[in-house]
Amino acid sequence: MTMLAPSVLSADFLRLGEEAAAAASAGADLLHVDVMDGVFVPNITIGPLVVKALGRASKLPLDVHLMIDRPERYVTDFVQAGAACLTVHEEATVHLHRTVQQIKEAGARAGVAINPATPVGVLADVLADLDMVLIMSVNPGFGGQAFIPQALEKIKKLRQMLEAIGSKAIIGVDGGVKPGNALKVVQAGADMLVMGSAFYGSDDYAGVIRKTRENLGE
Repeated sequence: MTMLAPSVLSADFLRLGEEAAAAASAGADLLHVDVMDGVFVPNITIGPLVVKALGRASKLPLDVHLMIDRPERYVTDFVQAGAACLTVHEEATVHLHRTVQQIKEAGARAGVAINPATPVGVLADVLADLDMVLIMSVNPGFGGQAFIPQALEKIKKLRQMLEAIGSKAIIGVDGGVKPGNALKVVQAGADMLVMGSAFYGSDDYAGVIRKTRENLGE
């Protein structure tokens, strides 16, 4: 069963607790939390205190995506705030292997994200240590962007790499994912779909989940 993870980046921040709870009620599997610092990406969002509050508002596991420069500085803070999985960008940390181990030692599942222009091959030497790889199918920083089709080939290549080493790591895809293109993303090899505006921009959250699963044949 494909995991569906609404991204609170597209939620109504005035009612963030309600929006988090609504994702669980709609049938989501995870809650995706985008953390941006205005340095690695041109936007600023939230920090550990808000992540902790989201954990109180929803029973869904928190999939925390750090789009921040030198994320190793804040790994412990976000894991202690409740991140079940903590994802950092390959492009944002100099010592990626060390940062991955830091996440695991802190008690969370470790994920690494790569931007559209970053080839999956850069992860070859850390792939065996990862619990998740997040393929960015838009350039990170803002919600509501269109899916970049070239991401499909990256997903396929990554799936081959994981199978070659016998890894159980999951493939997540983030950016421009919606019910209408979910099937081709999953067919390429994705295990988890992050949906922001396609979910929170709808007036029927449960309907989005239902339609996506119908399109996936699940």
